[in-house]
Amino acid sequence: MNVTTKITPPTGISEEEWQVRCDLAALYRLVAHFRMTDFIYTHISARVPGPEHHFLINDYGVMFHEMRASDLVKIDIHGNRIDTPGISARRVNQAGFTIHSAIHMARPDLACVVHTHTAAGIAVAAQEQGLLPISQHAMKFYGRLSYHGYEGIALDLDERERIVHDLGQNKAMILRNHGLLVGGRTIPEAFHEIYFLERACQAQVAAMSGGAKLVIPPREVCEHTAAQFNMDEANRMAHYEMAWTSALRLIEGDGDYRS
Repeated sequence: MNVTTKITPPTGISEEEWQVRCDLAALYRLVAHFRMTDFIYTHISARVPGPEHHFLINDYGVMFHEMRASDLVKIDIHGNRIDTPGISARRVNQAGFTIHSAIHMARPDLACVVHTHTAAGIAVAAQEQGLLPISQHAMKFYGRLSYHGYEGIALDLDERERIVHDLGQNKAMILRNHGLLVGGRTIPEAFHEIYFLERACQAQVAAMSGGAKLVIPPREVCEHTAAQFNMDEANRMAHYEMAWTSALRLIEGDGDYRS
């Protein structure tokens, strides 16, 4: 279901790719709206429909709040830039390529990948116990959250195997001492995942800062809540689309991200 207003794509770009570009540019702006950016760093990618295994990622240096569909760079899983008519040459963050290509190569079920460096996400990533089930937001990820140990700036391509291994079949992962990573079968789902994971980290940092003893619900309650979040497929995807459509209204006045 397409949730952004369609416009005629530039010559040489299919309607399907242009729709993904518009949705991905919107996601960049929503991440900026919710203050999940780190200046020009971090990255969000989306798979381009088709058999070529291409994906879109940000032009390195463009701020998230100003991202447009035409600012996105199309690359293959080897990091080669794919020339697109009407789209000038762009730069790609090497660490972004390493992280995102790893997921897109190994997880064809995930069409969109989001990586952030928020203060709360980094703080929880630096805590030995990781994300605690102390909020309803956190319980969405109970038993469904992976961890990847810090190895330095992600410039070494051989780290891709370990990223993929640590992610497993989950859609969300905390990169130790680094930040957050989520994937989604659709762009709306990826937005929902990063929003909840970020809010869960914010709640944990705030709760721990008070110094009081934390209340952790029983394991069976955590499992029950996680199962409630993992409702049947059709209802879950419809909910993501509804939340996405509502969120788009937050950025309609920010300029034309569809250009």
